[in-house]
Amino acid sequence: MRSSTTVLAFVSYGSFGIAAAKPIQEHKPELLNSFHGFQIEEPYSPPFYPSPWMNPRAEGWEDAYQKALAFVSQLTLLEKVNLTTGVGWENGPCVGNTGSVPRLGFKGLCLQDSPQGVRFADYASAFTSSQMAAATFDKTVLYERGVAMAQEHKGKGITVQLGPVAGPLGRAPEGGRNWEGFSPDPVLNGIAMAETIKGMQDTGVLACAKHYVGNEQEHFRQAGESAGHGYNIAESISSNIDDRTMHEMYLWPFADAVRAGVASFMCSYNQINNSYGCQNSHTLNKLLKSELGFQGFVMSDWQAQHSGVSSALAGLDMTMPGDTEFDTGLSFWGSNLTIAVLNGTVPEWRIDDMAMRIMAAYFKVGLTIEDQPDVNFNSWTYDTYGYKYFYSKEGYEKVNWHVDVRANHAQQIRETAAKGTVLLKNTNGALPLKRPSFVAVVGEDAGPNPKGPNGCPDRGCDEGTLAMGWGSGSTQFPFLVTPDSAIQAKVLEYGGRYESILDNYDESAISALVSQPDATCIVFGNSDSGEAFITVDGNWGDRNNLTLWQNADAVIRNVSALCSNTIVVLHTVGPVLLTDYYEHPNITAIVWAGLPGEESGNALVDILWGDVNPAGRTPFTWAKSREDYGTDVMYVPNNGEQAPQQSFSEGIFLDYRHFDQAGIDPIYEFGHGLSYTNFSYSDLRIVTKHVRPYRPTTGMTTQAPIIGPLPSPNLTEYQFPATFKYIPAFIYPYLNSTESLRAASKDPHYGSTAFIPPHALDSSPQPLNPAGDPIASGGNSMLYQELYEITAKITNTGNLAGDEVVQLYVNLGGDNPPRQLRGFDRIHLLPGQSKVFRATLTRRDLSNWDVAAQNWRIIRSAKEVYVGRSSRDLPLSARLESW
Repeated sequence: MRSSTTVLAFVSYGSFGIAAAKPIQEHKPELLNSFHGFQIEEPYSPPFYPSPWMNPRAEGWEDAYQKALAFVSQLTLLEKVNLTTGVGWENGPCVGNTGSVPRLGFKGLCLQDSPQGVRFADYASAFTSSQMAAATFDKTVLYERGVAMAQEHKGKGITVQLGPVAGPLGRAPEGGRNWEGFSPDPVLNGIAMAETIKGMQDTGVLACAKHYVGNEQEHFRQAGESAGHGYNIAESISSNIDDRTMHEMYLWPFADAVRAGVASFMCSYNQINNSYGCQNSHTLNKLLKSELGFQGFVMSDWQAQHSGVSSALAGLDMTMPGDTEFDTGLSFWGSNLTIAVLNGTVPEWRIDDMAMRIMAAYFKVGLTIEDQPDVNFNSWTYDTYGYKYFYSKEGYEKVNWHVDVRANHAQQIRETAAKGTVLLKNTNGALPLKRPSFVAVVGEDAGPNPKGPNGCPDRGCDEGTLAMGWGSGSTQFPFLVTPDSAIQAKVLEYGGRYESILDNYDESAISALVSQPDATCIVFGNSDSGEAFITVDGNWGDRNNLTLWQNADAVIRNVSALCSNTIVVLHTVGPVLLTDYYEHPNITAIVWAGLPGEESGNALVDILWGDVNPAGRTPFTWAKSREDYGTDVMYVPNNGEQAPQQSFSEGIFLDYRHFDQAGIDPIYEFGHGLSYTNFSYSDLRIVTKHVRPYRPTTGMTTQAPIIGPLPSPNLTEYQFPATFKYIPAFIYPYLNSTESLRAASKDPHYGSTAFIPPHALDSSPQPLNPAGDPIASGGNSMLYQELYEITAKITNTGNLAGDEVVQLYVNLGGDNPPRQLRGFDRIHLLPGQSKVFRATLTRRDLSNWDVAAQNWRIIRSAKEVYVGRSSRDLPLSARLESW
């Protein structure tokens, strides 16, 4: 019986980026020990084998492990393969669907975008971007947003929500998907990741931390995608990251995700030091599973798998969507993984560990086999009736139940958007508005998209107001309240006069409107970006520049030249250049309104008229010039037809760290944001806590367990069942042939193990990672011991109630940035009221990654702590007692 999978599992790339036909490259100590400030001659990802297996004693996973053990011990090899391999693009209701285990009542997993809400679904909410949620600097908001998004996913029958995002971190301000993540600051990013994950998984939905790791630009993320833009490159871009930078910047928020108990990871399209993210044994086996102690499963990004056996040995646990390319019916796994286990190139304990990780994650969030939800929507059509297997047009039936999962989330979205709105400038109390007699609104970004809010697939255009970026991180709008409609309603509420012009190119009409007496002019501009499968106005995912779109920069200059009370509102995916006009005396206020989601206009009105006192803080730096950032997107390949090489040579000096180190003054610094009231800071106190000295972890793991019966050598047990109907392009675990394994694999190199790295098949007890922990997640548990408690008194000295975002920074001395964020809190204060800000500094907060020792250490250098309003407004400081 034929199978739909014929791709060879054994003609593949080694897990550290070396072709199988070549000899294994030996470890080079001088490359492993490189760090920021030293030249890496040949970016290289050192091998790490075997892939770590689950720890039955891992904290927070004990009960889930036992439940998974009971389930997996009943599975056949075919059923285990079914868990690990997606069924193929458009072969199920969700963007990703695993195989099922009908015999035991397991329906399989439904994996669905996005980190902003339920993609491809009706009657679901359009949430604020993660970036704007981070701008709230509010842990409660981040948690509750995670809960609300997960409630909607769960209500649609989804098992795994594909988010949150810590990759991209935001290395280049032009990066297309920065808005899907939180901030280029790893601490803010990590706290936001952890709170979002807790909210999602407390609701019973598996979270997925993505895109791991170094996925910092859209250009050249996939060789095939690049060919469509005229670039003939053989492999995807390599993000070349030194060991220290990896730990202190890019791995940091993912460590917080692991510590929060995240169920799954998604590996990225790009290479890391010339090894693909989904077959990189260093990042998957060593950093994630050994050092951080991650117990869940790693899935590939869609079509990010480049090998069969190699990716399995390097730590990949699930391939998505299952086919090598969409709708081909070909898979690196499926039947090829069955063959690999039967011939011993993938050991039995590795397939068992894949299945264990998947099922333990499933049970960890409280799901059971008995009460699995049914998926009640379909990603491929909004019609009530359609095809169960959309690609092959098989199984016409009811596929959409149009379940409304929104609850009261619109109010929460409005509150989050208002809390994340940043008041960048406010001259002479221009805001909040009182009851201006005449409000003139100007700008295309204030109004609706003529095609409707969902008129462009995956939000792939920039027409009308910008409330969401484009790509797989987008959702459908159930409605979109535009600024034009919301501001008009507010003005008419008190009997004012209102006019708007939404054509950015009608200069004469705009000039005539804003030059009228007593006009309060609100002018809008935006800047958009997204994922690389869509190009908008020549922007291939990443932004081409940091200027505003829709001719908005010219509109702002024209309006401010004529109107003495010009308020600028910006909907952007990151920083834009304001140098030409931010100091203009007629521009009395500048408001960053981010990507606010469906309640855009209402949230903005809440801020402009003072129903909400602004306390958002910018989660990135606003520079005077593009060059000031010191980092940029690579727009043209630099390595001929080979993989482009993107050197992260700036190391740990990213965003405000770079500006402070280089002595560059920004327009608005990281953490900046104004209020309608005033706050004072006083009484900084530091209490030293005495804890044990740091000790690297020692000891050994258990031996790799083999769970359940060994696979039968009888090949007829692996043939396509005669009772099944074959679905074209569906990915099955069954063999092509039952004559022999050689015939089943159709591989001319069958039986060769030359490409398998040393120790990859080793099931014996392994040394514990010194930077890891015997039972804790997120690294050595001693990293999280509290060394200091910091307190300060915050007083509202103004006349209005408001929130103050108090920020804690440290200077670690040595070759570190002058300041690094280490904590924050958002505190609500009535006029005249005082409260105490409290924060702690852990060992991790004060440590650097020691490349030679391969562990964390506190360097012997004077250290200072700062408390204040932003990275450059820090009225309180003190020296830390030596540690």
